[in-house]
Amino acid sequence: MRRAAIERLLPAAYQRAAGPGSVLGALLDVMEALHAPDEALLAEVDALFAPYRTPDGFAGYLTRWVAMDHVLGPPRPDAPPALPVGRLRDLVAHGALLARWRGTPYGMRTALELATGVTGFVLDEPVDRPFHLVVRVPPQAAGLLTVVTRIVEAEKPAAVTAEVVLADDPPADAEFGPGASGGASGVRPSGGGSGVGPPGGASGVGPPGGGSGVDGGPVPRGPAVGRAPVPAPGSVPPPGPSSEEPS
Repeated sequence: MRRAAIERLLPAAYQRAAGPGSVLGALLDVMEALHAPDEALLAEVDALFAPYRTPDGFAGYLTRWVAMDHVLGPPRPDAPPALPVGRLRDLVAHGALLARWRGTPYGMRTALELATGVTGFVLDEPVDRPFHLVVRVPPQAAGLLTVVTRIVEAEKPAAVTAEVVLADDPPADAEFGPGASGGASGVRPSGGGSGVGPPGGASGVGPPGGGSGVDGGPVPRGPAVGRAPVPAPGSVPPPGPSSEEPS
């Protein structure tokens, strides 16, 4: 608050005594100086919550706001960052998109690509193991298997078991328990070829429960929010409530 604005809040007698060189005038100058840092912060307070303007140390905190803090793992003061800060900013910027598509192949693949900066993840559902998901990780992301595993556990449908393997390795026997979200898997059987579909988006993946989506229309196309390129889901209806559940 400027000195003149503070002075106007004083009674008339004090205003007359706050002339140049007076003790009250000097006190008003000090008050203005004390307010200056807080006012500068409030003038740019929106930068704290903007993914690409927030300070580096605050980007990890914002992942909690969009329910993506599982990529960081348990907090440990001596642990190195799980991901570069730029990847965290991308996850925060696309948090609403990831929440909308959680529990679907497109949502899982998008989360994996944003977190690792690598494309080429393949999701297979073996024909002889229904409700089991095999996530094949490209060799370029081999050093991030811990992060990939945490994302798969959180993003997969709750009724589906999953395993994470490198693309060149045979499937492992390890399974993960139920994840944090529900929804239909919508994953192609591994005998059908290439996993989730073409890189441009999920192919033939319906909303959880077989419904037609919240608005029943196609997913709007357009530039991705944030700076990381994210493929559009195509004409797949957005995930919506099941017709058997109350809206």
